[in-house]
Amino acid sequence: MSGRFTLAITAAAEDIDELGHVNNAVWVQWIQQIAVAHWQAVAPVEHVDTLVWVVTRHEIDYRGNVSAGETVTGETWVPEPPKGARFDRHVRFLGADGKVKVEAVTTWALLERATGRLLRVRPEVAAPFLA
Repeated sequence: MSGRFTLAITAAAEDIDELGHVNNAVWVQWIQQIAVAHWQAVAPVEHVDTLVWVVTRHEIDYRGNVSAGETVTGETWVPEPPKGARFDRHVRFLGADGKVKVEAVTTWALLERATGRLLRVRPEVAAPFLA
């Protein structure tokens, strides 16, 4: 079991809003980016080729700001087994100062890539993500 997955992301100039920090919409993109990277890093190739995840819900707490050029460390994990076709993924971004900048819980649903049909998450699909 792989448990937690981390990814460093550096804020680019285009990520910054009129207040001088990372735009809220960019944080959502980064949440998806780390989730997809986790999936591609630990899922078997046959799962990556035939299955796809979609977000059904985001719950995000913004706790600090990040400016252009600053790097955050994103950390994601799945604390509980899926329920049917869905599971909750936790994400936290830490600044270089070690403080939490953003925390989120996102609900993801599993689809069959070829048909777009909702699928129950089988134990072998979930196993690589559970701590």
